[in-house]
Amino acid sequence: MTLPVGRPAVLPVVAVVGPTGSGKSDLGVALAQRLGGEVVNADALQFYRGMDIGTAKLPREERHGVEHHLLDVLDVTEEASVAAYQEDARRIIDGIRERGRVPVLVGGSGLYVRAALDRLEFPPTDAGVRARLEADLAAGGSAALRARLRAVDPLSADRIDDDRRLVRALEVHELSGRPFSAFMPRREYHRPAVQIGLAVDREVLRARLAERVHGMVRAGLADEVRRLAAAGLRDGRTASRALGYGQFLRVLDGTLTEAEAVEDTIAATRRFARRQLTWFRGDPRVAWLDWQAPDLAEAATALVARAAAPILEG
Repeated sequence: MTLPVGRPAVLPVVAVVGPTGSGKSDLGVALAQRLGGEVVNADALQFYRGMDIGTAKLPREERHGVEHHLLDVLDVTEEASVAAYQEDARRIIDGIRERGRVPVLVGGSGLYVRAALDRLEFPPTDAGVRARLEADLAAGGSAALRARLRAVDPLSADRIDDDRRLVRALEVHELSGRPFSAFMPRREYHRPAVQIGLAVDREVLRARLAERVHGMVRAGLADEVRRLAAAGLRDGRTASRALGYGQFLRVLDGTLTEAEAVEDTIAATRRFARRQLTWFRGDPRVAWLDWQAPDLAEAATALVARAAAPILEG
């Protein structure tokens, strides 16, 4: 099957997913060029202005004229929100399609990818209600709160094994009148979509991630962290914990040497990549391609064409 030339709006939303360091950004650009598309970022840390080196944000010259959305939209002092991202990403995706172009979602933040693609409803929140429930927890213990939850949501009461989520489940029920379990995500696309995963050789990726971190240091990661610290990085709950940034803040504080920060960042990045693989491998809808295949862009384009076939025939 060939792609519908001149009819990109009938194509599904394309998502490129997989672990950090697997080449998602480059494939996203290649697909956008082939399909007449625009890239929508789904890497939570690339939302932040100034966090360029440590997040491997694609430099403008390597975007090859492809429009990128949801990069550099937050200050480092702001907290990323999946619910807010869902609203922004869907609005942007709809706008891209209205322009007759193809949205190409690119990123490894699994929950953000699902927020953009799936029927995923976020339950309400209220700081006052949560504070009251936390006070009840401190006064009466988790057993009393679990008994209250079991009376209104026995499924969640049996599943939840930590106090933070216990409080959250009661908060959701009080605010919505619905059980917390009713908000569990389903693997059901909000709009037609195809997910392309980059399958990696784990040992090769381990070595690549180590070299990637060393390359970030050579490119000036320490100076980037120093500049961002002056802009309030330590006050950002999300940004300050990012891989590499938290470690190099400790270098500035004198509690880690640069060599120790590098090794800690490498180890943390490898653990993160394993978690990403586990997340995306758990989704049977992801179609996997060899990350180092010489015909990767062609194979990915063919996957999009196959996913588009039912839409074109419908």
